[in-house]
Amino acid sequence: MSHTETTDDDNQPEEGENSLFQVESEIERTRSERYRQWFETWVLASCRIAWGDWRIRVGSAILIAYILMGTVGVLLTDPPTIGEGTRFIGPFESWQFPLGTDNVGRGIMAQIVHATPWMLQMVLAGAVFSTILAVAVGTVSGYKRGTVDSVLMTITDIAMTIPGLPLVIVLSVLLQPRNPLVIGIVLAINAWAGLARSIRSQVLTLREESYIEASRTIGVPTFIIIREDILPNLMPYVVVNFIQAGRNVIFASVALYFLGLLPTSGPNWGVMMNRAYTTAGALYTAETAYWLIFPMVTVILLVLGLILFAQGTDRLFNPRVRARHAGEGKGMKATTGDDEDTTQGMF
Repeated sequence: MSHTETTDDDNQPEEGENSLFQVESEIERTRSERYRQWFETWVLASCRIAWGDWRIRVGSAILIAYILMGTVGVLLTDPPTIGEGTRFIGPFESWQFPLGTDNVGRGIMAQIVHATPWMLQMVLAGAVFSTILAVAVGTVSGYKRGTVDSVLMTITDIAMTIPGLPLVIVLSVLLQPRNPLVIGIVLAINAWAGLARSIRSQVLTLREESYIEASRTIGVPTFIIIREDILPNLMPYVVVNFIQAGRNVIFASVALYFLGLLPTSGPNWGVMMNRAYTTAGALYTAETAYWLIFPMVTVILLVLGLILFAQGTDRLFNPRVRARHAGEGKGMKATTGDDEDTTQGMF
């Protein structure tokens, strides 16, 4: 019996053949194909997900309506002026003043429309300020740990211990802010602290993941790790809290204007409610209640749009749902049974 002995030379690839690690991919993707894949994954898939969720549709429609009212509406509606109409015209009694007039003949609808830009600027400024500061402090503190973590969390704890409403009142009296952007920042001056602590706790868990540990091992800069590996995992939580911060700014501004604690330098729905209560007794008189009700409904609808939009956007950052909807453009059958929203009970 003979047997064939194999040597290392027998296992070597013959001349002209490639080893397993030398095989090159036969598929080459052009730049236009990469752009098309990016467009399908991030644009078309997002549109399909948004269109498939009624909350995003309704919330987006409400927010777009307010944006149009604050941009185009102020151009189409004349600014409210004293004496432009008869005092206390009821709602739906006049085409010129569809929502009625106040005690000096100004149209309620014109006041609501021209107060919208101020409100949107305040909401945007307060939400952006608190969210960016919270994300920066929370991510750096949770990732760096050590002395950096101790210093940042000490500052955060101090901010959390200061009562928010008294601080806002004191700053409003001292600064007398009249710019809506400044007012929005003042209203959210310490709202970032709680979110920063929540983000830090999530980053402490994420930084121990194997892929982040591998990035640190090969010397990837901290900024790149935070931007590419950590922030994408935090985006659903950050977006929801961004909307939450905007909602808090709306409530705080309307309440403080209603109480007369902020300078009434510009139009605001809270100022309208304050004047309806103090000059017309809208809480006790049915004939003038519309002056108080319409600004209140305007606030409620804006907050409702923000909440619905926030509840639906969680699916936009879900990789499994995004991949499924991206596959629809390639003829794949997408099912909706598995991509039910995960935001039940979020609010």
